[in-house]
Amino acid sequence: MYMIASNIRHLRTLKKLSQEALAKDLSITRSRIGSYEEGRSEPSIEMLIAFSNYFKLPVDILIRTDLSKTKDGSFLNVAENRILFPMVVDLEDDDLIEVVPIKASAGYLNGYDDPEYIDQLQKIKLPFLPTGKHRAFPIKGDSMLPLKDGSFVVGQFIEDVRDIQNGRTYVVLTNSQGMVYKRVYNQIKENNSLLLVSDNKTYNPYLVPAQDVLELWEFTCCINTQEYDEHELQMSSIIRMFNELGVELKALEKMMQ
Repeated sequence: MYMIASNIRHLRTLKKLSQEALAKDLSITRSRIGSYEEGRSEPSIEMLIAFSNYFKLPVDILIRTDLSKTKDGSFLNVAENRILFPMVVDLEDDDLIEVVPIKASAGYLNGYDDPEYIDQLQKIKLPFLPTGKHRAFPIKGDSMLPLKDGSFVVGQFIEDVRDIQNGRTYVVLTNSQGMVYKRVYNQIKENNSLLLVSDNKTYNPYLVPAQDVLELWEFTCCINTQEYDEHELQMSSIIRMFNELGVELKALEKMMQ
């Protein structure tokens, strides 16, 4: 049944459970767990619901999504029936981040909660990033100078809107505005809104209702592409820039030790 066999085995391993321990928790036999993990039999609907409740993951995620790319069990329930996977790793067990391409950024509002859409995004390795889930977003317009159109911002996922640090910059995804990059001020206590402010003062600040906010990603680092010609800004070039940034910062870190 799609990915269910490998997913059960992987999730059990993440929780450091033996087949016997998992079977006991689910009130079934160890041999049934072994049969599911080896693909010799498929769980019934009732059993899928039991696995879903136990691992706190939607049934369709258990069936359709390859969870072996995640390296811990701390999946984030960011909305009802929606899961954000905190980490993806490569063959060397290094953390990877997804890059939202410029041409596909308009579709992010429709695909941000679709595991298949996120899974097809190109991924890069930035070993200098702090612990947490990160994603890279293209910047549009000139409202956040000196960053210009086409630049990329890497943001760290913020699970709770109340964790916003006033005056810091965030990639904000909302139902009404789509994806924007702004300086954010928390006004939830005053009017249940966030105040979004541009660094370019020709743009007026505006309020966004807290319930309209779908995702928040706090600025971690960026690639400013203003020095590059348009023909140079292919996705392969962007990926190379980020990788070179990681190498340079790792070298600097070693020099300062």
